[in-house]
Order: sequence, then structure tokens, then C-alpha cells
Amino acid sequence: MEIKAATEAFAALSQETRLGIFRLLVQVGPNGLTAGEVGQQLGVAASTLSHHLATLERAGLLRSWRVQRHIHYATDFEGTRRLLSFLVEDCCGGRPELCGDGLLAAATPCTTGCSSEPCESGASA
Repeated sequence: MEIKAATEAFAALSQETRLGIFRLLVQVGPNGLTAGEVGQQLGVAASTLSHHLATLERAGLLRSWRVQRHIHYATDFEGTRRLLSFLVEDCCGGRPELCGDGLLAAATPCTTGCSSEPCESGASA
């Protein structure tokens, strides 16, 4: 990941509402929620929600798709992995294993077919 893309992702997450949206959608998983459901669960008005969702999507942290009249949003787990990898790639003087297995597993692409969701198996490339 380039520094410019990482900076955009961090900027998107540095706002309280957007961080709340991102955390909610990480918890929900790859099926995501409609924009209305996100707004309802977080108490965010529709008039401001679309701006926040678009910012997170442009930053590569969310993905969206339309089903009839509803737009669904979910975490872009590959974009999230790229951001985590960016954070730990030079960890601990070239010894990223010191960062801990959980952090490394989150930043490592999954090889068990769970590419649209966090790797539950702990498998790595």
C-alpha cells in the first residue's frame, strides 16, 4: 500500500461517526447492512450518513452493492488487510513476528477461500 492510500484510510477512520460505521460493519461481517440499517443502529441521519459511507468506500475500507432499491455496505476486508499490512510491514526492526500472531494473521491474506471475510483459520499465504 502506498503512503497516500494509507493516509486516506487513516483520515477516513479519524472521524468518530466513520470509525463507528467501520467497526459496526466489521462486526456484522461480509453480508453487511443496508445504509438504512447502519444509520438506524448508529443513530446517524441519512443526510450525513451517505457522505460518511462514501468517504470510507473511497478509502478502500468499505464496499457497496445495490439490491433493488437498497444499497448494502460491508467491510472491504482486502482493503483493511492492506492497511494492517502497511502498519506492520517494518515492525520491530524487520521481525514482524514480535508484533504477535493475531496482528500478523489479520494482515496476512487468507488462503482458505475466505477472501471476502477475515480469515478464521489462521492460515496465511
